[in-house]
Amino acid sequence: MKKNIIYILTAVGALSLGSCVDNLDRYPLSSLSPETYFNSEEELRTYTNNFYGQFPVASSGYGESEDVVCIFTLPATTVGLTRTIPTKGGGWDWGYLRNINLYLQYSHRCNSQSAREHYDGIARFFRAYFYFEKVKRFGDVPWYNRPLESTDPDLKKPRDSRQLIMDSVLADIDYAIKYIPSDQDLYLVTKWTAMALKSRICLFEGTFRKYHGIEGYEKFLNECVSISEQFIDESPYSIYQTGDKPYRDLFASMDAIKQEVILARDYDATKAVKHEANYNTMATTYGRPGMNKKIVNSYLMTDGSRFTDIPGYETMQYYDEMQNRDPRLTQTVVGPGYMRINSDAVMSPDFSASTTGYQIIKWVTDASGDGYMGSSNDYILFRAAEVYLNFAEAKAELGTLTQADLDKSIKKIRDRVGMPNIDLAAANANPDPYLMGEQTGYRNVTGANKGVILEIRRERTIELVLEGFRYYDLMRWKEGKMFEQPYLGMYFPELTEGEGENRYGVFDMNDGTLQDGAKVDICVYTGKKPSVKNIRKFYKLGEEFVLTEGDHGNIICHDITKEPREFNEERDYLFPIPTTERSLTNGALTQNPGWNDGLSF
Repeated sequence: MKKNIIYILTAVGALSLGSCVDNLDRYPLSSLSPETYFNSEEELRTYTNNFYGQFPVASSGYGESEDVVCIFTLPATTVGLTRTIPTKGGGWDWGYLRNINLYLQYSHRCNSQSAREHYDGIARFFRAYFYFEKVKRFGDVPWYNRPLESTDPDLKKPRDSRQLIMDSVLADIDYAIKYIPSDQDLYLVTKWTAMALKSRICLFEGTFRKYHGIEGYEKFLNECVSISEQFIDESPYSIYQTGDKPYRDLFASMDAIKQEVILARDYDATKAVKHEANYNTMATTYGRPGMNKKIVNSYLMTDGSRFTDIPGYETMQYYDEMQNRDPRLTQTVVGPGYMRINSDAVMSPDFSASTTGYQIIKWVTDASGDGYMGSSNDYILFRAAEVYLNFAEAKAELGTLTQADLDKSIKKIRDRVGMPNIDLAAANANPDPYLMGEQTGYRNVTGANKGVILEIRRERTIELVLEGFRYYDLMRWKEGKMFEQPYLGMYFPELTEGEGENRYGVFDMNDGTLQDGAKVDICVYTGKKPSVKNIRKFYKLGEEFVLTEGDHGNIICHDITKEPREFNEERDYLFPIPTTERSLTNGALTQNPGWNDGLSF
């Protein structure tokens, strides 16, 4: 039976989230008197359960849409040109921190040392998580390790240094690792969750510092290597490999798969706790997410060779480009012969539901979960594969990676789908030109390990797509200019049938053949709809989609001449501080570089 802790207590906690001043000096629950609470293990458990509401909901993962997935409307706050400075909000919310610090101030009232250590560890896990998210978004922020009264001058303190914040985060997460029990639990934070969080934090901080020119990156990367390797060697988790489509099933499972999943958010249709993964990717009016062509191109061939080394790959049609590829490709997007879980009906990509034609199926379950808010498969928050990837990337960035390291990390992930491991020497001897390209790759990777770093980034992108990592991966790698690259979809050749303005082409998306009398998947046309029989669906150019060369080429998701995108290298790696917060501190809280909020201080 599922535990309900994460989703029930999100509602029960119902903690207000507003400005720093509003929340740092407020008791979190109006009926709670801290002087008479925190007396027993049960009270410590009940209070700390409210902290789970910090975790992201399912849509934050499958809804990511910066450069891997294209949706009908550009995400304006990250990719578009409408990034603005908010007056309040904008992620500058401190309510959870007040609750955590209040707990830590009063938990000594409980007489059980083991209970205090356990739940103090939970509280410090969530404080580390809270500050990690703030540093990712804003950089330097004020550090508070105690609840503040309304007259406390620290409510108007300036930012503390990034070094102080991150050293404090490490102290918190190390305490959590030491004192939280190591029992496996899909829906509660354990020692293994804390180790996975430390791995995530240290990889982010180490690589952010390295690529943004901040001192001390080696310390964090070494911490990442150490905790990740300890997790790999000692934890009860491994890569799930059961069934013929284990990668797909890992995300479609109603109950998170305990072999690999360290922590999940619990969804349950019987309790009306659901999300909209199926509706998001199968409906025709809900963003129409489609994988970007450059990401499709980055999936390797089944023998480990590069798809983009094949002559003419740029103009290869859908059926052909899907053949003999990394199996994760057709377990992430609709491939030829695709059938929904628990169905034997063959489905083709629905261009009405996908901007690029590469229709997303990761997180999609059987048809019982269709309809708005109909999905109830668990959402994965931490899983073993991420820790394995963190380990390999940190060692590669430090220059200490060996083939044995790849064998104990990347190989295990690729074994799931029968893909060959990365060859360290071969990768560094011949870095992938596609992954270095101006329009398709990473421009800031240098040094002797350039080739293998690029390959690990390829692996991370493919393995963790639509799990909520991509935006901050690009931020830590200092690759924000990727957001300016074009979004493209499937390639269609010139329409050769018909005449004049009324031309068309027919395309079979499932077996690659056009047989007399057989029903063909789609017809693409210009002008008048042709009288062609046995067509499943007609698409008129200029209505459902537009091609780069008019009557042929790649699908254009967003015309950059009409919807320009710009990433300001001097500004956009951090979000702005709301103007109200700056005003409340009389300028002690400085604005992030490049953001002009019009205030005189």
